[in-house]
Amino acid sequence: MRPSGRQLNEMRPISIETGVVKHAEGSCLIKVGDTHVLCTATLEERVPPFVKGTGLGWVTAEYGMLPRSTTSRMPREAAKGKQGGRTVEIQRLIGRSLRAGVDRVALGERQITIDCDVLQADGGTRCASITGGWVALKIAVDKLMRAGAIVSNPLEHPVAAVSCGIYAGQPVLDLDYPEDSEAGVDGNFVMLGNGALVEVQMSAEGSTFSRAQMDALLTLADKGVAELVAAQMAAVNA
Repeated sequence: MRPSGRQLNEMRPISIETGVVKHAEGSCLIKVGDTHVLCTATLEERVPPFVKGTGLGWVTAEYGMLPRSTTSRMPREAAKGKQGGRTVEIQRLIGRSLRAGVDRVALGERQITIDCDVLQADGGTRCASITGGWVALKIAVDKLMRAGAIVSNPLEHPVAAVSCGIYAGQPVLDLDYPEDSEAGVDGNFVMLGNGALVEVQMSAEGSTFSRAQMDALLTLADKGVAELVAAQMAAVNA
């Protein structure tokens, strides 16, 4: 039995509320169980120097956790004067995951920055950030299209992510913190809406895993991402 009482292949409740930040070109508050992430999209008519002159657009991301998003207070990274390695790794993951679903030629030479701020953490914050980040990105791109700034939709497929792992010897979908902290194997699966894999991060946390177990986790990830994509589309089409 999972600590939450969920079935092995059962996601936590998913909620995506859009339009939560007045000034952002796109925004949403995504809740996956008790993990809550605020995602905003900012459009700028410029690109980084390494992209300038190529005619290609750019999508990047920043990620952070609020001090009381966890059970004890975390000092703000700004107070430390630098970002931690985990933060840098996660925001790079978010950025490259979202770019995988973007036709950068169609986007044109402009940048969209996705900011993901974790309000409350209970496992899977990077996955929720990717999933909510795509919703914020979609809203911003739709505004560009309505304004006639771009002709064709640069978002080829939705991008979503889910965690899966081996908990108490069983493959489980969408780990919350009690499971994540004790899982023998932990994985994050980033996928497009058409089922294509963007990135898989898997590691053994004290025990190894077999090819059959990995296949089982991939099957669970397919199911979870399909549910997340359905929630994304419901949110942007509401």
